[in-house]
Amino acid sequence: MNDDRRLLLVHAHPDDEVIGSGATMAKYAAEGAHVTLVTCTLGEEGEILLPELAHLAADKEDGLGEHRIGELDAAMKALGVTDHQFLGGAGRWRDSGMMGLPTNDRPDCFWQADLDEAVGELVQIIREVRPQVVVTYNENGGYGHPDHIQAHRVAVAAYEAAADAARYPSAGPAWQASKLYYLAVPKSLLRQGFELMKQMGEEAPFGVTSPDDLPFGDEDEAVTTQVDARDYLDAKVEAMRAHATQIAVDGPLFALSNNIGQRAFGFEHFRLMRGALGDPVEGSAWRETDLFAGLS
Repeated sequence: MNDDRRLLLVHAHPDDEVIGSGATMAKYAAEGAHVTLVTCTLGEEGEILLPELAHLAADKEDGLGEHRIGELDAAMKALGVTDHQFLGGAGRWRDSGMMGLPTNDRPDCFWQADLDEAVGELVQIIREVRPQVVVTYNENGGYGHPDHIQAHRVAVAAYEAAADAARYPSAGPAWQASKLYYLAVPKSLLRQGFELMKQMGEEAPFGVTSPDDLPFGDEDEAVTTQVDARDYLDAKVEAMRAHATQIAVDGPLFALSNNIGQRAFGFEHFRLMRGALGDPVEGSAWRETDLFAGLS
């Protein structure tokens, strides 16, 4: 189908895009929208779940980032997304590792990136793609990872700067995206998942004893938009499997998926932070069910 809708998502590492927004990406791509993924690092500091690839670790051969380029390519094929770009080019900024680690201090890591330079790189992509909708993380990067926080800073600054012709004049004609969303996880969904993990005998993440103690999650009333992409759950799961070094397909995440089915991974949630909400959807508990709602 012909479609002039354009969606741009800014994520920190390969595999981040799938868990929070993979079904949404697959849905809009299948419907004919132009979906662009911008990834800010290669994820060199990630934990490797496959023993046969342990030699790629950062403290060994340091080849994980290059390997994850291939994983990301396979994931994008599964989602039907053909426009994927690394911010500044593949390997321009390195994965910073979890907050508080010595890797945060490496001069080449994304946490230490010159903000003006990183914003300029994203402004150029925004002006080339001309998306109506931009999606990224909240101020805490979802759960406090430094690269997620930096991706938020860069994406929000670039959203504003791309519309200002006086800024980054060499990056092309100014472009004003209509909407900026943050990825969201409703606390009601976290509570449901927490209880089911307990029933399955699985330990809750981060060692917490209550879902209210998790270091992420959004109050339901703050979540503006739910995208129903249940028809694209299989594509999302296939994309998750593509990130084999990072996601255990037989682990609790997939067990949880089987137990709560498409309600968990086929619905994805967002908070509108810039732009106007579309008209309310009759019979829906959410204020929007489409990231392009209200746009002509």
